[in-house]
Amino acid sequence: MEQTTLTFENYLEELRSKMTQVKLGGGPKRIAAEHEKGKLTARERIDYLIDEDSEFLEIGIFAADGMYQEEGGCPSAGVVTGIGMVSGRMCVIVANDATVKAGAWFPMTAKKNLRAQEIAMENRLPIIYLVDSAGVFLPMQNEIFPDKEHFGRQFRNNAKMSAMGIVQVAAIMGSCVAGGAYLPIMSDEALIVDKTGSIFLAGSYLVRAAIGENVDNETLGGATTHCEISGVTDNKYANDQECLDAIRRIFETLGDQPKAGFDRIGTKQPSLSQEKLLEIFPIDRAKPYDMHQVLEGLIDEGSLEEYKKDYGKTLICGTARIDGWAVGIVANQRKIVKTAKGEMQMGGVIYSDSADKAARFIMNCNQRKIPLVFLQDVSGFMVGSKAEHGGIIKDGAKMVNAMANSVVPKFTLVVGNSYGAGNYAMCGKAYDPRLIFSWPTAQMAVMSGASAAKTLLQIKVASLKKSGKEISPEEEKQLLDEIVAKYNEELSPYYAAARLWVDGVIDPRETRKVISAGIAAANHAPITERFNVGVIQT
Repeated sequence: MEQTTLTFENYLEELRSKMTQVKLGGGPKRIAAEHEKGKLTARERIDYLIDEDSEFLEIGIFAADGMYQEEGGCPSAGVVTGIGMVSGRMCVIVANDATVKAGAWFPMTAKKNLRAQEIAMENRLPIIYLVDSAGVFLPMQNEIFPDKEHFGRQFRNNAKMSAMGIVQVAAIMGSCVAGGAYLPIMSDEALIVDKTGSIFLAGSYLVRAAIGENVDNETLGGATTHCEISGVTDNKYANDQECLDAIRRIFETLGDQPKAGFDRIGTKQPSLSQEKLLEIFPIDRAKPYDMHQVLEGLIDEGSLEEYKKDYGKTLICGTARIDGWAVGIVANQRKIVKTAKGEMQMGGVIYSDSADKAARFIMNCNQRKIPLVFLQDVSGFMVGSKAEHGGIIKDGAKMVNAMANSVVPKFTLVVGNSYGAGNYAMCGKAYDPRLIFSWPTAQMAVMSGASAAKTLLQIKVASLKKSGKEISPEEEKQLLDEIVAKYNEELSPYYAAARLWVDGVIDPRETRKVISAGIAAANHAPITERFNVGVIQT
């Protein structure tokens, strides 16, 4: 399909299709097999557990998308994670999906679990583990076992969260093997489902091989063993539903915690309808547009108070409200603007004046305890002799410094381009946003596809010529097409979501809900760190 024939509905249809597919996990047959055992699936458990009038904000639904194809794939990295309400308390939920390789841990599974724990720690949210996993996927153990951000890090986090006073509740609802056994037992409370739940350091086959003992898994590590003999688990329940009901009762008794105190008033709908938002946003990534119009579809009507609106105009900075929450917005302006001196500035580019403005605004938001929202559609910083002589590097460094040292929570939406150092300055994943999501129109890379492809082609052709091979114009075009295809695949927001560079890809109409939920979560964590930018470049 040609780029010019695409509509936003094409993007949304792809998003819906991919979500529908990934929510099937290991497929209908595997789901049926779990039901035959009397078990609910991971998603069914979450639906049963959360409050009826609440929504589950899923984190990492596209994790591992398109990866591990030689092993048959690993939809959603074999684990469902996100933020939900249980008995009126906001919490993080982690549920192993036993329909995907029996819930085995792939490298991305570990990364996704650690991301869920990170969200719980940053926002001081209770966390619930619904455990049902066969343990490490052995053929890839070298990519998951020993390093700092591998499998073992989650148990370190268990211990750290406990010391922080973060409530952890675990339910053993299936297999829980080897090192994975420590996760529920390092939690505050460990529940187990009778006959389907089991927990042991080594299963019956390994025990027989290691010490010659013949014992079945139920006797070795079933609910009766651990609730009546070893005391490893606290209580057993007849089925998944009873176990989940018990978790709800635990959460009913949780004491209240101090809040950060972010300001919220009654919500107002945006002045621009959500349907109109889709119409005004261009899917052609090279086409300019006015970001002010996009903001009208995201913020509460009439709430924007713009900061230095006539200065540094390629970045829009200002306070506003989203679903009643006070926020500070830093957004790339994508239309061409003119300075007071008559200089034309390209949209989506960060210039010295806009970087200087953004740095000061970010510092103001920290002073006023206002969460920051970054809307990325950025090509990068301005280049060329004029920009260099004007000190673009020090002004960019000033913006990065203020943003990186912010103590207020940060949230990032990649709505369009996210290229090079612009990704960094606008709070990319490396800068610890509490949540970072993409629209289906997002593109993330060091540079645009066209620029990168031409550069890579030149390098390849020069390499071939150096080895004594001349290529024809036809071969050169074929080579360019191959490079473009590969690079465009890597530009995709789903490529980024598969690797957890972003927490997910969302319909733009879900943006307000995502940011509101993110700030509500952040409000559980009082700010205790003093804002200090260190040495600011002047």
